[in-house]
Amino acid sequence: MMLSSWEKIEAIIGFEIEQRRQEGCVIVPSLVMAIDAAKSTGDTNALWDLMQQLSELQPEPSFPYHEPNDLDEIRASRPDGPRHSSIRSDVDLFDHIHGAWLGRAAGCALGKPVEKWPKQTIENYLHYYDALPLDDYFPSGKGFPEGHPIEFVLESSDCTRGHISFMARDDDMDFTVLGLAALEQYGHDCSAEEIGHNLISRLPYNLVYTAERMAYRNLVLGIVPPDSALRDNPFREYIGAQIRADIWGYVTPGQPERAAELAYRDACISHVKNGLYSEMFFAALLAATFLTDKMHEAVSIGLSEIPENCRLAEALRNTLIWSQKYSDWQQTWLKIDELYGHYSSVHSINNAALVVMGLIYGSQNFEKTIVTTVLGGLDADCNGATAGSVMGMKLGAKALPDKWVSVFNDCLNSAVLDHQQCSFADLARRTSQLARKD
Repeated sequence: MMLSSWEKIEAIIGFEIEQRRQEGCVIVPSLVMAIDAAKSTGDTNALWDLMQQLSELQPEPSFPYHEPNDLDEIRASRPDGPRHSSIRSDVDLFDHIHGAWLGRAAGCALGKPVEKWPKQTIENYLHYYDALPLDDYFPSGKGFPEGHPIEFVLESSDCTRGHISFMARDDDMDFTVLGLAALEQYGHDCSAEEIGHNLISRLPYNLVYTAERMAYRNLVLGIVPPDSALRDNPFREYIGAQIRADIWGYVTPGQPERAAELAYRDACISHVKNGLYSEMFFAALLAATFLTDKMHEAVSIGLSEIPENCRLAEALRNTLIWSQKYSDWQQTWLKIDELYGHYSSVHSINNAALVVMGLIYGSQNFEKTIVTTVLGGLDADCNGATAGSVMGMKLGAKALPDKWVSVFNDCLNSAVLDHQQCSFADLARRTSQLARKD
């Protein structure tokens, strides 16, 4: 098997140093010097030994957060919240789930061309193409003129204005389809091992990234969850589990605790701590859209399913506070960047904060929500997809603006085995049949 450069020990040990520090571990200078020396000589055996030493470190006693991985411990560490409520009998569940699928696609397509672009670069691009305020998909262009100090090219022209005729294949959509396939095969009682088997049976290895690819390799080697999330996986708090959250919320309307539990089983295949919590949070938030008309209350319900004293919960509580304090979302963005900008552009914490920012400032307006979220930058397609999914679930398909969803012509392309071309309406029908209403 040929490994990408970022999968090799020379690279992942650097990511592991960063991850261990973020988890509250102190890495002594002598260990860093030993790693640098082994890198300089290409001594991979020494690097693997040093990687093992990093894995054995424990957070310092002064580390102010409590971040368990066991579900029972997570539940013991969470604040009070509404765990379960039946939804009203007159709710058109198909319409809400259909809206969630379409909303996820629209937000993903909006952010896909500028994935991982810095916020200011996105604004510069839109200024150059006279597309501010943004009220449609990104205009198609070749990027900036020659000689521009920052050269960026749109990542995906089939998701730009005037060029969309279906929802292009993207991992943000693949994982929602994949989760649906797991539920159809194994039911609501699906185990982490079954969900993991579904992953390696239905998605090609080279179409999953960072934490998922490391977990995929581990699963193939017979390393089962939760160990599959830990072995040689420095990306275990990245955004990958977060983008897999939605299906578990779709099938548990009004049941945030159940949504979080299903999300936990999925997330523990590849993620730990805040990477794990982010999937639980968004699944619970989606389920909570049936329990309240106020988005900040739905966010608070989502927070009630993860440890109260974890880094993710702190970041999201801060985002709620800033969103109440500042009338302009860009002020809140500056605070998020100030406190959480040190994380990778594909980390769960900073990206989750941008999604919550978009949801609050979007004021339950679909277009405003996905545009605000995507303009924040970082992992823009993931964030736009999650924000669009939540608002689509909240509003329902019938209430979504035609210009954002009709362009897909009810067609989603996917890399998931036996699901290469899907109808959004059919996906919503199948999901609705699996949804538990009491």
